[in-house]
Amino acid sequence: MKILVSALEHSANVHLKSLKQELSDDIEFIGIFDKELGDSIIDLRSLAIMGFVDALKKLRFFIKLNNEMVDLAKDADKILLIDSSGFNLPLAKKIKKKYPEKEIIYYILPQAWAWKKKRIPVLEKTIDHLASILPFEKDFYSKNAPIEYVGHPLLDQIKEFKKSVNKDIKHIAFMPGSRRGEIKKLMPIFKKVREELNIDSTIVIPKHFTKEDVKEIYGDISSFVVTHDAHKTLLETDFAFICSGTATLEASLIGTPFILSYIAKPLDYFIASRLVKLSHIGLGNIMFSKLQNRDLHPEFIQESVTAQNLIKSYKEYDTQKFLDDSKSLRTYLKHGSSKRMAEIIQH
Repeated sequence: MKILVSALEHSANVHLKSLKQELSDDIEFIGIFDKELGDSIIDLRSLAIMGFVDALKKLRFFIKLNNEMVDLAKDADKILLIDSSGFNLPLAKKIKKKYPEKEIIYYILPQAWAWKKKRIPVLEKTIDHLASILPFEKDFYSKNAPIEYVGHPLLDQIKEFKKSVNKDIKHIAFMPGSRRGEIKKLMPIFKKVREELNIDSTIVIPKHFTKEDVKEIYGDISSFVVTHDAHKTLLETDFAFICSGTATLEASLIGTPFILSYIAKPLDYFIASRLVKLSHIGLGNIMFSKLQNRDLHPEFIQESVTAQNLIKSYKEYDTQKFLDDSKSLRTYLKHGSSKRMAEIIQH
């Protein structure tokens, strides 16, 4: 069986690797994905963008790539789209129009409930199986929509959780993100925080960066221990400062107390703040607010991201409460998603 896969993001490919382990050996991936999973039509590093402005600059490139995927669809038995709604939803529409009999599965759905609810009828009409990773998401769809909660993919990767918190914090993790722009904005602030707190600190750097990349993007990091393993680091450290993204949910599930920080490009933030109707940007906070109607962790965005604010929040943190809430969030999410996704694909 040939599956046309569209997985543009690093996090999508982490989840795709877990899914592949549950699939039978006769299933072949074609399309866009990490080279470790097969013969992708493009190097994922060329797809790295940050925000609306960067996306506009690469628009022609993505249109061409989208059309190439439509051509590949003719040889596929099924279509598997993962996250990246800006690319994958237009792709789904084109494939459904050209090959109406092809089954399209969307895993990690567009967050239409957050900022484009008009997309929900489009998704219901275009996608044959909507695989949700958020328990509350199906409530935004119509009663007969082909949607189900399949579990959360991070619970496939995260097998160990903190059983207690260390109130005497001795080791801190800094995770400034995976994109150059966000890292460059956060690193000067994170360095000030590390210097002020004067606690043993580890920095998590994506594996795909070369030594030259690290020097240019991060600057002097001689005061940090460098690692590439986010899960192991979060388990071993007592506290973390994390850029918005998947890593914040990893920490939320593992039970590592953390503070979220995010600085977007001014124009991107202006556009997003008028499109997105959310009181939080952290995935853990979004879900926990649905569960308990309150925050799970602190968030600092744009001008509020200062060393002074981060340090103040750190000193006031109730780590035991966070750990208790982390356990509640894991119970809410129930289980991983790979086994159910494999059943859907192989059905």
